[in-house]
Amino acid sequence: MTTGKFWNVMTGLKPVLAMVVVQMSLGGINIMYKLAKNDGMSMKVLIAYRYMFATAFMVPLALIFDRKTRPKMTWMIFLQGSLSGLFGGSLGQNLYAESLTLTSATFAAAMTNIIPAMTFVLAIILRMERLAIGTAAGKAKVLGTLLSISGAMILTFYKGVDLKLWSTSINLLHHGAAASQQSSNDQILGSILAVVACMCFAVWLIIQAKMSMVYPSYSGTALMCISAAIQSAVYGMCAEKDWSAWKLGWNIRLLTVVYIGVWASGLMITLISWAARLRGPLFVSSFYPVMLLTVAILGSLLLDEKLYLGSMIAAVLIIVGLYGVLWGNGKEMKQKQKQSAQVEVDGSKSSGEPELRGIVIETSSTSEGKLPASNTIYPIQAADRESSAVPSVARGE
Repeated sequence: MTTGKFWNVMTGLKPVLAMVVVQMSLGGINIMYKLAKNDGMSMKVLIAYRYMFATAFMVPLALIFDRKTRPKMTWMIFLQGSLSGLFGGSLGQNLYAESLTLTSATFAAAMTNIIPAMTFVLAIILRMERLAIGTAAGKAKVLGTLLSISGAMILTFYKGVDLKLWSTSINLLHHGAAASQQSSNDQILGSILAVVACMCFAVWLIIQAKMSMVYPSYSGTALMCISAAIQSAVYGMCAEKDWSAWKLGWNIRLLTVVYIGVWASGLMITLISWAARLRGPLFVSSFYPVMLLTVAILGSLLLDEKLYLGSMIAAVLIIVGLYGVLWGNGKEMKQKQKQSAQVEVDGSKSSGEPELRGIVIETSSTSEGKLPASNTIYPIQAADRESSAVPSVARGE
């Protein structure tokens, strides 16, 4: 019994563990973006290569693993794949990369914590989630989202004292080009672009959740990557006409493209699609604070960025808020499972009631001068059930 409960718990934790891995991997993207940009690589070219590599990696997987389960391509699936590639790929990623260039990796990652709130609002409007503010689960989801956003805002606008928890003396940007000073106008423009990028990601999660219900995860990810590759390549060639900017060598540029293309845009998006199908888009978006923590820690360890008291306070709020959203989502899932189980039980009871449909009973013996008797028992009617009346019996003469 204990073993069964343990495996049930582990099965329920699979989406949680998968999303933690996803967000930690996405946090690594911010660091790789910064290293590639420091090496002089164009972000538009990087994103185009990102989805080219992702397409080359995902298409064979989709052909192998989804060959028996992939339904016929329809115009609706094609439209969903194209929009998914636009909002979650070419448009969203270009806006996010540009905001990262104008501000910083930590600031751009902090802004992604408004994605759960935007996704929550969109899911309520589209009736994919219930507000249910009167229930404990609904209150936990709302409060958890607000706490996560509050933590992100504290991390962005409040620093506090330098904690100096560790010192690695490692700065991977030290040998790169000198970082340019950002003006206040760049900061404002970068913030606006980050907000628009988060809106794109929220729309993408909604589309991804809808698409994953009718199309397998590998095939859906491959379709999205193909669409994003075409869109970002066209945009990149129009914006970056210097062909020398498209050259890749055995350096940080190639490593960045392979990492974000194969690992982040390929396997991680597949996991996002799988988790969105199981738990919904709000569940997926609630893990974005994990990416922020990953960027803050990696930035401190590898880029010699300072870790402040505000970061630790924000981390506590983000983790508590994340737990609140997960608890509320899990409670609603349990309620839905109980309701489904109750409906199945009621259905089995109603279908299991015996019905007597015109059963004819004939006697084998006959009396002198009389024909063989036959009794026909007719179905029990609803009125008979209510009044407990005995069904009528017709006798042949």
